[in-house]
Amino acid sequence: MSSALVESPRSFGDMMRAPVLLYKTIGEDIYAHRSTNALNSLLLKIYLYAGFINFNLLVCGELVFFYKSMQDFETVRLAIAVAPCIGFSLVADFKQFTMVLYKGTLTRLLDELEEMHPKTLAQQRAFKMDDFERTMRRVIGIFTFLCLAYTTTFSFYPAVKATIKYNFLGYETFDRNFGFLIWFPYDATSRNWVYWITYWDIAHGAYLAGIAFLCADLLLVVVITQLCMHFSYIANRLEDYPCYEDRNAENIQFLASMIKYHDKCLTLCEHINQMYSFSLLLNFLMASMQICFIAFQVTESTIEVILIYCIFLMTSMVQVFLVCYYGDALIAASLRVGDAAYNQNWFQCSKTYCVLLKMMIMRSQKPAMIRPPTFPPISLVTYMKVISMSYQFFALLRTTYYRN
Repeated sequence: MSSALVESPRSFGDMMRAPVLLYKTIGEDIYAHRSTNALNSLLLKIYLYAGFINFNLLVCGELVFFYKSMQDFETVRLAIAVAPCIGFSLVADFKQFTMVLYKGTLTRLLDELEEMHPKTLAQQRAFKMDDFERTMRRVIGIFTFLCLAYTTTFSFYPAVKATIKYNFLGYETFDRNFGFLIWFPYDATSRNWVYWITYWDIAHGAYLAGIAFLCADLLLVVVITQLCMHFSYIANRLEDYPCYEDRNAENIQFLASMIKYHDKCLTLCEHINQMYSFSLLLNFLMASMQICFIAFQVTESTIEVILIYCIFLMTSMVQVFLVCYYGDALIAASLRVGDAAYNQNWFQCSKTYCVLLKMMIMRSQKPAMIRPPTFPPISLVTYMKVISMSYQFFALLRTTYYRN
């Protein structure tokens, strides 16, 4: 990646490629407002809404299955098994709803970041963009792999297992099972064609949920990476500025431009909070429950079930860590602006310059951050709290289950 950046500059579209392409596979076009093909946009929208109607019907089936399983202690473990999938589905649903609700805010945010994006190779070197992009792409690659591995494993494992048993191990019947525990108002395994239509319907619903869940976080990763890059650039410019003793007008002009630049970055952070605050609150609450229920399944199941749920557990834990890591990185990058401003040779500048610099330092003491309602600002400390909550729920669940 570094060598590619040395040869040619990277556009903002290159940074956005992963979430844009993945979103399009479920019919969501982030840049629909730029489309010149009205028919293509309409077809994508129909595909998106049809997919979510189908997905939400499947979620209703999971909720009914959960309710029925909770009625009898003998089937409580089935309810515990489906609970993480319900939590994952609800979070995916809410993330997509948030993207639709704040589509205008998202469009403005991305357009402004694209306008601020360094265009030339020299500018990108000054921003140290290759370092930020390299880290971002590694994170995107790992999380995308885990998320798609989870949905693929749950979706296709029963069919692959049944095929091997029927075609290679000599079993007389083909086991018509599904990867997810869902109640249907009809017998979904009565006929072969009914089973396979239902099976692919569930697989598409799982894929849609995985992409909706994944891409909302990928967008967050791309946006925060860009903002951290801009905060780092501001800090480097402030720290390296020589503060000419005999050029007061030039000093003030430079500082005014940095203050304006800094304020724009902080405004973009508020756009992120507007879009993500409630969805991340639900995400963390559901993640605590998911990790709890998945951990219970891992400790109480067969080897093959444990392997499947381990992928789910890793995905949930990595997703929470990813959000907390980038929240922490945003706080650190924005705080560095104040430190860099103080490290200047400001003592040889005019009183006006020092007053402006003092105001900038004071403003940077309140760092840019992601703030879910009723939750502390997202950082690595938040990750530890989520894991702690998950363990408490897990201990309570095991105690309650074995007491009965």
